[in-house]
Amino acid sequence: MFATKLQRLGYRHLCKPFFFHRDPEWTHDTVCTVGEYLGRYKTTRAFARKMCAYEHSCLQQTLLGIFFPNPIGLTEGFDKNARLTRILPDVGFGYEMIGSVTAEPCEGNAKPRLWRLPKSRALVVYYGLKNDGADEIHHRLEKERFHIPVGVSIAKTNGPQTVEMSAGIQDYKKGFTTMLDIGHFFVINISCPNAFGGEPFSDPVRLDALLTELDTVETKKPLLLKIAADLSFEELDRLIAVMDNHRVHGMILANLTKKYDRPEIVQTELQSFMKGGISGRPTSELSNSLIAHAYLEVGDRYLIIGAGGIFTAEDAYEKICQGASLVQLATGMIFEGPQLIGELNKGLAELMQRDGFKHIQEAVGSAHKKQYA
Repeated sequence: MFATKLQRLGYRHLCKPFFFHRDPEWTHDTVCTVGEYLGRYKTTRAFARKMCAYEHSCLQQTLLGIFFPNPIGLTEGFDKNARLTRILPDVGFGYEMIGSVTAEPCEGNAKPRLWRLPKSRALVVYYGLKNDGADEIHHRLEKERFHIPVGVSIAKTNGPQTVEMSAGIQDYKKGFTTMLDIGHFFVINISCPNAFGGEPFSDPVRLDALLTELDTVETKKPLLLKIAADLSFEELDRLIAVMDNHRVHGMILANLTKKYDRPEIVQTELQSFMKGGISGRPTSELSNSLIAHAYLEVGDRYLIIGAGGIFTAEDAYEKICQGASLVQLATGMIFEGPQLIGELNKGLAELMQRDGFKHIQEAVGSAHKKQYA
């Protein structure tokens, strides 16, 4: 515990001031470069594990036939080009998402495209699905051995050439089939708020057409959907009704918010040149409400992964109690430091012990079970 406090103080008073006084995208690229370097060597991986990771059998789960050592994952959008797969297990993550990967290489939107909102504990993200493309990322990973589950997030290539529905569907399918032998499960990202043409496949008719085409791809790997944060319950229900007719195993709730007037956002931090989706604390309650609604609607029929605004173990635990079996984050780690992952896992084990749960699966959806007990 003393070592963890030192790490937190070191990040807060040394690393964070250094990084937060520099361009956010430069910082992100630098951290990824350092992380890739640290992942190459047994000694640096072992040091990272000793400093950051926390393990407990009560956090282990087998979901959709995949073993997860703990429920904390790295969300897509951080390891865009799958360069951190070697170091992340030793930071303490239970799984990671790579990408989102698109069929074609994508430079993303014009810079600047990432801004910090420190008082709001948030980021404004306008990357626009920047990534090296499915062929290059597949080549990078085809000989890798993964030590935690890896989910491959597939998105539509950002550009006018994929706006027409059939072109967009074929683009999704190409990215999906190219990455088919990589990782343990797939996420179809239908909710990126920063791509050319918006979020067309959040429409039930278009989603049905997309999933109908993806159903023709032979794979035994599970498939989930990444869903927008700003949907109403009725809109979510319509998407679930579509999922019921296809080979879909779960959903991630949720992506970035586009609502700049949310009360969690300190309005004086916003500038007119900022555009894109907002991550972090402003997405927390949006995510929690969608998780709760989905769990009450579908129960154990679909795996629910909670994303949005996780900075503490209590934040992660709330999503689990509302119905998420796994959670994922990136913004919280940026603000709090890499030791946060071990803190979250340790805190979850303590919160479950406090509430009399011997295993994490007992806690999933418990907020509703208590309500109707």
